Amino acid sequence: MKLKDKPVNWCSFPLDNVCDVHDNLRKPINSEERLKRIEGKDKKQLYPYYGATGQVGFIDDYLTDGEYILLGEDAAPFYDKSKNVAYLINGKTWVNNHAHILKSKLDNRFLLHYLNHFDYRGCVTGTTRLKLTQGALKKIPVITPPLAEQHRIVAKIEELFSSLDKGIESLQTARQQLKVYRQAVLKWAFEGEYVYYPFGQVATIKRGKSKHRPRDAKELFGGKYPFIQTGEVRAANGGVIRSYSQTYSEFGLAQSKLWPAGTLCLTIAANIGETAFLGFDACFPDSVVGVCTDEKDLSIKLVAYYIQKIKQDLDSKASATAQKNINVEFLEQVMIPLPNRDVQDKIVQEIESRLSVCDKIEESIAQSLQQAEALRQSILKKAFEGKLVPQDPTDEPASVLLERIKAERENSKPQNENKKRNTVKSDKKTKKQLAGKRNN
Repeated sequence: MKLKDKPVNWCSFPLDNVCDVHDNLRKPINSEERLKRIEGKDKKQLYPYYGATGQVGFIDDYLTDGEYILLGEDAAPFYDKSKNVAYLINGKTWVNNHAHILKSKLDNRFLLHYLNHFDYRGCVTGTTRLKLTQGALKKIPVITPPLAEQHRIVAKIEELFSSLDKGIESLQTARQQLKVYRQAVLKWAFEGEYVYYPFGQVATIKRGKSKHRPRDAKELFGGKYPFIQTGEVRAANGGVIRSYSQTYSEFGLAQSKLWPAGTLCLTIAANIGETAFLGFDACFPDSVVGVCTDEKDLSIKLVAYYIQKIKQDLDSKASATAQKNINVEFLEQVMIPLPNRDVQDKIVQEIESRLSVCDKIEESIAQSLQQAEALRQSILKKAFEGKLVPQDPTDEPASVLLERIKAERENSKPQNENKKRNTVKSDKKTKKQLAGKRNN
């Protein structure tokens, strides 16, 4: 919101004017102490200071005096509105030493929502690692209403967010139920009394190639040959790979292999058992295998669906070394059903008929979740434009609140300064007394 558009009785001022920064409370412990606490299962609370990444940390002392707001200092998703950057904590909470610790003089929850909605593009620095310095933090402009209106805004935001969260929870539950249904469809499809053969007898299974070391050598890339990896196979979600982010050069192709469009890709490292079909000729590394069949005898689509059915079994049997993986020799021994060719087509048709309905429902759920996030941002936008709740002209103006905060800070300064002066005088007196004793 532009300053000229703010409602009557609202004010704008730097965050430092209405918030104390207590980063001095951060006391990071060394790696040896941290390891001891983790191995010893210390019951101290670990607090994730930014979003869904699950990262946690410690300080050497906990916060005990009322509520604080934590705001990620670096690596936080400052530009992703679907993730929070600020959190409210209360009581004995252990926090990461890369989180700013704030004590607000406004309604804490109002400032919390404001910080999670704020556009940080002009505040953070860095490229690969974004950082919000304490200096930049203190200059963040806070546009705020009277204190009484802050309370009303927070109450309305949390009422609307509560309803929104219930809707999101229902959508996520439906999404999970669809996953269960998908597996049920695949289980049903292969419940007939079929003849099974070793995978290697009915299909050609070859590992991708990426011989050159180091794998990230610049001369390998930048040509015209698509190069896909496990992440792109997974993103296709059993369908067709239509896009790619890297290409091999002629040099890269020479140490790899170009697989034809239509090849079934199967991941054997990292994400075990993910499948997708090449939508174009492409290379891939040895963490992916290419599967081809003679269509007269075995439908490649049937193979793909069967791999999806046994994906969890493949994953559980993967050797757990530095990275879970399976090899071609293992895959060749996996037993694959081989019904009559016309039966294969009927099975594929039945699976596709049911799963296409799932795809449409999942697409609808994804759109609804996006709309829910857009609604969340719309609620916050209205809140900080003064359009979420009505203004009350009898409310104490925000400017008066600011003056009171300034006065309280000024009144606290002499006490601190007198305390320091008294301490200095006491130290001088003690030194003088000790000097006198030595002289005697």
